[in-house]
Amino acid sequence: MDRQSLRAHDLLWLTDTATLELDGGWPDWLTPDWLARAPLVVRRESTVEGRVPVGVRGRTRSERCKGYLGRGQVSRCVGPEELAASASGKHHAVPALAALTALAPALDAIGLAWGPTGGVGFYLACGLPVLRPDSDLDLLVRAPRQLSAQQAAALDALQHRTDCRIDIQIDTGNGAFAFAEWRRTGGQVLLKTSAGPLLCDAPWRDAA
Repeated sequence: MDRQSLRAHDLLWLTDTATLELDGGWPDWLTPDWLARAPLVVRRESTVEGRVPVGVRGRTRSERCKGYLGRGQVSRCVGPEELAASASGKHHAVPALAALTALAPALDAIGLAWGPTGGVGFYLACGLPVLRPDSDLDLLVRAPRQLSAQQAAALDALQHRTDCRIDIQIDTGNGAFAFAEWRRTGGQVLLKTSAGPLLCDAPWRDAA
């Protein structure tokens, strides 16, 4: 692997799936065949050096669990930005994927790194059947500095351009928050950080 650091929402594949440690033991739905194809999702959690917190997802919302793995067991890593172009001109039968294709040019024009997460990102990374007709489109936008008025307005407009529900998370580099909450409150948000959630009025400043 070339990636020096792993970030929340990165998707990982393992050199040996037997090295994965799960909280509460292995659920029945997590078969070796599924785990061999399904990527793990990096979670936000503070851990000791070399220990990576991950989430595991199955076919349905009820099939989720969390665990940990050693950094040296990661054979491949794909970030949301690398998946941004994967749906271009494809998969229009699924509303969330059709929305991604339709919105991609406008997202690119904002000038910030972005990519799909959630079920859409997972599907684009591995092709496993996790999407439904009512699946949301989850997007991560990386904004190390406070959004300008123009950028915020452009992101706001995206949420009204499609029938698919869109959830935009803004990643400041020190945490992430829901864009819709930030727009609704005028600033106060619940910032998700590696140390836990933080209620703050200035997410770019308070988590630094």
